Formats: sequence, C-alpha cells, structure tokens
Amino acid sequence: MSVQSVRSTFLINITVAHRDPDAAAILANRYIEQFIESLLENVSGGHDYAVKYLRDRAEQLKEDARIAEQKLQDYMRDQNLVSLDNSTNIAQARLSAVNGALQDARLARLTVEEQAHLVERCRSENRNLIEIASIANYGSVPDLSKQLEALRRDQALLAERYLERHPKMINVLNAIAVAQEQLDAAVRLAIADLKTSLERAVAQEKSLETEYAAQEKEQLRLRDLSIEYRNLENQAQVANSNYTQILDRLSQATTSKYLEKIPVRPLDPALPSGKPYTPDIGRITRTAIGVGVLVFFGVAIGLSFVDDRIKSAWDIEHFIGANLLGIIPDLSSLKDSEKYKLVLDNKNTTGVEPFLGVYSSVKIHSKLDFPKSILVTSTIPGEGKTLISSNLAGSFARHGKSVLLIDCDLRRPMLHRHFERPNEAGLIGWFEKGANLEGDLSIDENLGITSIGENLSLLSSGGRSKAPTQLLESPVFGQLLEKLKKHYDLIVVDSPPLGAVTDSLLIAERVDEVIYVCRFNRAFRKHIRLYIKALRSGKNEILGVVLNGLSPRRIEYYSNYRDYRSYKKYYGTQD
Repeated sequence: MSVQSVRSTFLINITVAHRDPDAAAILANRYIEQFIESLLENVSGGHDYAVKYLRDRAEQLKEDARIAEQKLQDYMRDQNLVSLDNSTNIAQARLSAVNGALQDARLARLTVEEQAHLVERCRSENRNLIEIASIANYGSVPDLSKQLEALRRDQALLAERYLERHPKMINVLNAIAVAQEQLDAAVRLAIADLKTSLERAVAQEKSLETEYAAQEKEQLRLRDLSIEYRNLENQAQVANSNYTQILDRLSQATTSKYLEKIPVRPLDPALPSGKPYTPDIGRITRTAIGVGVLVFFGVAIGLSFVDDRIKSAWDIEHFIGANLLGIIPDLSSLKDSEKYKLVLDNKNTTGVEPFLGVYSSVKIHSKLDFPKSILVTSTIPGEGKTLISSNLAGSFARHGKSVLLIDCDLRRPMLHRHFERPNEAGLIGWFEKGANLEGDLSIDENLGITSIGENLSLLSSGGRSKAPTQLLESPVFGQLLEKLKKHYDLIVVDSPPLGAVTDSLLIAERVDEVIYVCRFNRAFRKHIRLYIKALRSGKNEILGVVLNGLSPRRIEYYSNYRDYRSYKKYYGTQD
C-alpha cells in the first residue's frame, strides 16, 4: 500500500498492489474508511491553548532570528563582505591569477636574460651574433644575412673570372660592405630591443610580486575573519531553524483545530484493475532494444578508441590532418631484388602505377623549384620508407630529372644491399677523412657516389655508426647537401624512423621537404600526429603521407582501385 498527496490540493491518493485485483480494491476502500473515522475521532476543541502558546512563541523566535540576522549583516557591512565564501573565492582566484602571471613573467624574464647572457658570451668570445636564434630572426637580419651570403657567392663566382681591381669586383665588394654595415646595424638594434625587453620583463615581475603580496595579505585577513563570521552565521541559522519549526508546529495545530469543519469524503472508490501494471512487457521490450543498440554502438566506438592504428585514408586526412600523397599496395609477394627497382625496371604495371601517382602528388603539393631535397621517414621500422624512397627517386629519374638517393640510415643502412653495391665509401668514411667539400663531389672517391640507373645515383652510408648524430649535427652535413644540389636536380634522403631514434629530426633541419610513410595497421595515429607536429614545429614543409601495405581489396574501397584495373584492360600491360 502507498499513500501519496496530490500536489497543490487537499487530496490524497491511495494505491494498493495485490495479486488479486478484487482484494486490492477491498483493501484500498477499507483503508479510506478507517482513515476518515480516525480523523473524526481525534478532532476536539483542546487545541485552542496550544495554538495561542505556539503563536506567542513564534513571535519571540521571529524577533530572535531578526536580531541574529541583523548582527550578521552589520558584521558583513563593517568588514566590507558580500559573502565570506564569495570573498574568499574571489581572493583565491585573484591570488591564483596573479601567481600564474608572476610565474609567466619570471619565465619570460629568465628567457630574455638567457638571451642577453648569450649575447654577452658571444661578444666576449668574439663569436658571430648571428648564431643566436633571437638575433638571427630579428627584423631585417634574416633578409640581410641572405643578401650578404648571395653577394659573397657572387664575389666567389666573379673571383674566378676577374682580378681584384675589375669594376665588377669593386662593385660587389662595395655591395658587401654596405650589406655588412646594414647587418651590423640591424644586430645592434636587435641587442637594444633585447635589453629593452629585459627591463620591461623585470619591471613586470616586480609589479606582479607587489600585487601577489597584497593578495596574500587579503587572503590572511579573510581567514582571520572566518571564525567570527561562522559564529554569527551559525547563530542566525539556528534562530531561523527554531522559528521555522515552531511555524510548522503552529500550522499543524491550526489544521487539527479546524479539521472538523472540513468535509472529508472519498472522491472515487477503488475499483479492480483491468490489467496488471507489472511487469510492463512493452516497457521491458523498449528497454531491451535500447540497451542492445547502446551496446552495439558502444562496442564499435570502444574498439575504435582502443585500436588507434592507421587503417584508412580517412585517418590520415581527417585525424592526422595531412595530405594523402598516394596508396601503395602490399608488395610482399615480390622479391626484394625487384620491388626496390619497380619504377626503374618498369616490369610490373600494378606495382609501378601507385608510385607514379605518388610522384604526381609530390609535384602538385611541392611549392619549391628544383634543385631541392626531400626527406622520407616513418614512425617505426618496417613501414616501407626505403621502398618509397627508392621508387620515388626512380620516378623522378624516369621523368628526366637528375636524382641522388642518399642512405642516411647510418645505424642500419640497407640501400646498398637492395641495389647490390658495396658500402665501403660513403657519408661516414667521407666525414671521418676530413669532410672535404672542395672539387666535384659527384666523383669524390671518399663519397663514392655510384650510378644505379639512368639519371639516378646512390650515395651509401659508408658503413655503420652507433652514434651518427656527430655527423648529422655537423654544419658540413648541410653544406654537403647544398653542394650536391649543384650537381643534381633532386636529392632523396632515406632516414631512420622517428619513433626509434631522433636522427630524422636532425636531418629534417637540413632538407627542404618531408614525406611521411605510414604502413597500414602498424603505427598508432597519436604517435604519427605527434611526430608530424614535431616536424612542422621545425618549419619543415610536410608534403604529405604515403599509405603503404594495403591489400587490393582495401585499395578498391578507399581509392577506386577497381576502376583502375578496368582501365588497365583498355590500355594493356607494359612489359
């Protein structure tokens, strides 16, 4: 049995649940009869004294509550408080904000101080201030540096033709002097701006320290006030609670007094129910269907969150936010001696066309003219970056470009094996023998550049190294790439995976563009996005991502590969 009041009325609703509907109706009607009889029996005129006493007591407690509330309001007004909790929260928020700003100001001041100390150290050591990043990137310094470098290259070229007193030599010397003077002035301006920034940062830090001390003092003041405030607040709450309780008791007594004047009667008698209200088959069915749908979609969405590996072109373009340069099918059925020379040999049309598609995408997305250099890297080993590097270089060579393929995986070099070349001469040997940049590097015996096809040459690693960063961080490595651009239209650099070592980030600083290789269902999307973000933070031009290792069925789904197979029947198969 349950008894419920009908909201905003004087009605009550009595419900009885029983397996027998007739028994339920009898019980409900009998309960109503007994309830009405009990009310009539207990109503009497003895409530007058209680009502008078409760009214007098209510007036007294009302005055006590008013006095306690007035004391609390006076205290808040004297202490300039809207609310202790609000004032404390505001003070705490201000203290946190000032503290955060102070930490930022200190970090900013330390950064500027570090730059200033670096400038002073460079001056004391008579080093070139352009080596400092903040100086090198300030205002017109980058443009003047490039202009001065271009003038010096012109001077070197003219020196091969003319003597020192030739008019062209004199003009270029004068231009160099003017450019150097302008560069020195720009550097001095950068140093002056750095000093001004340091003074401003110091002043900002002092101002925030003063404000932080004031907010701390306010926080301590509010803490001291909390004891007295809580005492007054408790007194006011107790007084209001007593007043509320006595009003409730007065209401009950008044209701009991006048109850006999209220006509109490049943509005509707209880009737047997026509159908059971429990169990509700329809509701159970709807709930089961809803739970099934939620489980179905929940499992699908949960699996997509758990398995975070690259599985489609959509993952690359929408989740990672990079261009999809092409999709390479799974070539595991081919021999290693064939698949790294697919484009050069042109024996397998099904394997060649995807690489030519990548070649076309690279040309479309590239913003730089030849000569230039492209780095090919991946997240983890085994994603096919060496395969992409070899066939991409072959694609450009097949279209008439002079291409140099460099094996910069100095820890595990593989290109010389795939092209059946010795690995005695190469980058490591050239660096260990003095890193000579003079003369024609394409025929340098220490580098050992060899031709592996028409318009395509190979620069091997020249051995293995457990610590190749000494070579990759050396300025001569970047100078080597710039020198080689004079002999080749395109330099394709095969590098180690980013997830294994940091060599690729060092190489990326020296090249013009980057191609990222992902193998289907191998690397995780969050890792790929992290490494591409690191490459972009280094101001590298990311051409896009090549998705490697897809089965023909998945290629048909993602890139209409089925249509390509039908076109192949029309154009025929090349041998």
